[in-house]
Amino acid sequence: MSETVNGWVDPAFRAVREVFAADFADGRDLGASVAVFVNGRAVVDLWGGVADERTGRVWERDTPAVTFSCTKAVTATAALRVAAESGSDWDEPVTSWWPEFGVADKDSITLADLLTHRAGLPAFDRPVSAAEAADPAAMAARLAAQRPVWEPGSEHGYHGLTFGWLVGEFVRRRTGSTVGDYTRRHLGADLWIGPPPDIAERTARLASPPPDQQAWTDPGPIAPETVAAMARAFRDPDSLVLRATTNPVASYNKSEVLTGGWPATGLVTTARALARFYRDLVDGTLLPPTVLAEATRERVRGRDAVLLLESAFALGYMLPCENLILPAPARSTAFGHPGAGGSIGLGDRENRVALAFTPNLRRDWLAGDRRAHDLVAATYAAL
Repeated sequence: MSETVNGWVDPAFRAVREVFAADFADGRDLGASVAVFVNGRAVVDLWGGVADERTGRVWERDTPAVTFSCTKAVTATAALRVAAESGSDWDEPVTSWWPEFGVADKDSITLADLLTHRAGLPAFDRPVSAAEAADPAAMAARLAAQRPVWEPGSEHGYHGLTFGWLVGEFVRRRTGSTVGDYTRRHLGADLWIGPPPDIAERTARLASPPPDQQAWTDPGPIAPETVAAMARAFRDPDSLVLRATTNPVASYNKSEVLTGGWPATGLVTTARALARFYRDLVDGTLLPPTVLAEATRERVRGRDAVLLLESAFALGYMLPCENLILPAPARSTAFGHPGAGGSIGLGDRENRVALAFTPNLRRDWLAGDRRAHDLVAATYAAL
């Protein structure tokens, strides 16, 4: 284990290293990094394993990784920062800054609705290519012309890909910059939503475990009937969850997708940089404390119309729920966002914790993946 894991931990947090190393020893990780800040101070900075199993390229200190929906918290923060700086109210209609959006019964939708997945636009109504997805203005225009699949504000459902182009349009129209450009200037220079080709080339290559390790075998606290309904939905190409998460159809191992700057799922970064982002959120550097306090207040909780299980959201940040299962000490105070396959970014204003985990072996926690959960648990046990 010692040969696989590199980096440093504060002695008080050695259990985090033990959990991280055990996941490599047991085959739960291929390559990964984890970083933790407490009270603004780095206490964990670890990495190890293989960045590309085809070539054997090792995971180095600055190997970036795709973080999937961890991106949403970064995009949301960009929008919240722009709103605070411009004096915009997230409860004002979207049409106040995007007039073309107010068609097809969408005139009442607010920025808060976009941030809390209540807009009723979780999927595109026709196929979109990866090349088209690189044009944020065109993607936003497509969504502006669509009719919601449910009455806006009446329920919430995960906008897996569309979230980024909807919320990102607020940033683009208010600043003239894409979310990716704005993020690197104001939120973190190593947070790439649309990395340049050289960074895309160094990004860890994603891999999947064998089929027998992908079955949903450990639903934990989720009712079996909910797991069964989710399994059926993921087998149905017409289901809302597949339409919301697989269009555009693309491989995140391809440079075209990585450099395309998808603002809901395209963040490429290190665990260190993502944890630093949450550190800067928690300490008031990125958002005024009063804004962050309001932005992390629970807005919606309940059955997700897309995911079919319980989800809970503040303004763009996910809160502990069936889709973000956290150990008990973190459940009442943590916020952040998980990403497909096991990545996570997490902040906690009360306990002054910031944590990120970025793996390249894509697992699903419903299939027994507890990597991020156990790293969070070890961190809180050491506080």
